[in-house]
Amino acid sequence: MTLTESSLLSATQAIQKVVSPDQIRHVAIADLKPYENNPRLHNEVQIQRLVNSLKEFGFTNPVLIDDLGNVIAGHGRITAAKKLGLETVPTITLAHLNDEQRKAYVIADNQLALNSSWDDDILQAELASLAEAGFDLSVLGWGDDLPTFAEEPDYSSLDALEDPTDGLADGVMKAIQIEFRPEDYEEAQALVKAARKDGVYIGMKLIEALA
Repeated sequence: MTLTESSLLSATQAIQKVVSPDQIRHVAIADLKPYENNPRLHNEVQIQRLVNSLKEFGFTNPVLIDDLGNVIAGHGRITAAKKLGLETVPTITLAHLNDEQRKAYVIADNQLALNSSWDDDILQAELASLAEAGFDLSVLGWGDDLPTFAEEPDYSSLDALEDPTDGLADGVMKAIQIEFRPEDYEEAQALVKAARKDGVYIGMKLIEALA
């Protein structure tokens, strides 16, 4: 089989897995089983923003489950639905995934979204247009911490400063200062707090993310 033939076969298989509207069904939240090893954390701030989104736009993103009702993606949306008093949520059953693929997609569904970025100029224009129309920008996901679009600060003057941790003994944990935009600070603070509570070495997570 040539590379072109292999690519066409993969594309055909992917098309066959496209979900049609008639495959979306409402399932009682009580019958759904959250994945106990879900590595994604959902703090109260994010859950409330999901609640606000559901109230404004509706349940536009169905929960993904397997054929036994185990949740693959949508844990946060389920929690938000409970806060709204919903008894059922729309779901899509991914029956074509094997055990390893299900575990992998729990991670991929979250990480793939994080790999994108904003075009600040276009985003700023769109937000301004919505604000001018009187739309409630707090339901867009930032809450009241909307992007400020401020220029990145110049930290070059700090390069010449001596590292105050140089004199610490080997084995002593050292700290660095990390800057966050105002709209990201609250979520970052909650994530760090939860990670520390779970004994996560945040320094290595940062290294892995930036490497």
